[in-house]
Amino acid sequence: MITAMNSVATVGGAGTSSSIASSVRTSGNAAPAAPFADLMTDAVGQVDQLDQQANAAVTGLMTGSGVDVHQAMIATEKASMAFELALAVRNKAVQAYQSVMGMQF
Repeated sequence: MITAMNSVATVGGAGTSSSIASSVRTSGNAAPAAPFADLMTDAVGQVDQLDQQANAAVTGLMTGSGVDVHQAMIATEKASMAFELALAVRNKAVQAYQSVMGMQF
């Protein structure tokens, strides 16, 4: 994607849209983008995994099975920050959906 953008920027002086489109097609060797639903599913899975790790660290701390306070705190903060990020992305997606649905055509 970056190489395609760079080639578009360098071709910008050519003046024809067909030369820009052909340079983007020829320079892009990247794999096709994953669907948005797959990206969201993976992100939710990663947030869940961080939550499970945090729960395991706190349980290990409470039972005295060799988990340091620092490790439990770091795992808990990672899970908390990941959840907050996922919530912010969800809120933005809902806001974008509501904006699109509010448009009049």
